[in-house]
Amino acid sequence: MKIINQKLKYPVSRRSISLQLVAVLLMSCKKSNSTELYGNANMDDKNCINLPETEWKSRLTPLEYSVLRKEGTERPGTSELNLEKRIGQYNCAGCNQPLFRSEHKYESGTGWPSFYDVIHDNIGTKTDKKLFMTRTEYHCSCCKGHQGHVFKDGPAPTGLRYCNNGVALKFVPSQQT
Repeated sequence: MKIINQKLKYPVSRRSISLQLVAVLLMSCKKSNSTELYGNANMDDKNCINLPETEWKSRLTPLEYSVLRKEGTERPGTSELNLEKRIGQYNCAGCNQPLFRSEHKYESGTGWPSFYDVIHDNIGTKTDKKLFMTRTEYHCSCCKGHQGHVFKDGPAPTGLRYCNNGVALKFVPSQQT
């Protein structure tokens, strides 16, 4: 094999190769179009809603829209639900589907409402790799509204911590007196 020693027409520096590698890595961390489980709720169910983004934008506050539809995060310690102690349930702010019961809420010290269990089949999960780490993100199974992330550092009996954006929830107090 004959090696030709000639200059490239477009020279490539180590720096440009490094920058290209960084760009490829960043693009691989971009939100994926995941088809993972979203619970057993059927979008055709009369209680589930499937709206165009323009309708969501007019229906929700800017912060609710950012969290529920764009997978944003509210600042820790800003939700009034952190202080909620009454008996009741926590519903999705987008479609009112029940997601959590008050008896599963606990003080995690994170600044967000936290729960150790969910109303089963009412949430779905997908993998989130946005912050250079892999986390499990969960959404309402009915309207697909982003709620938060689940971690494996919660209390017994599940060992899970559903760390929820308060703005993504509406508290409904129990009718018991």
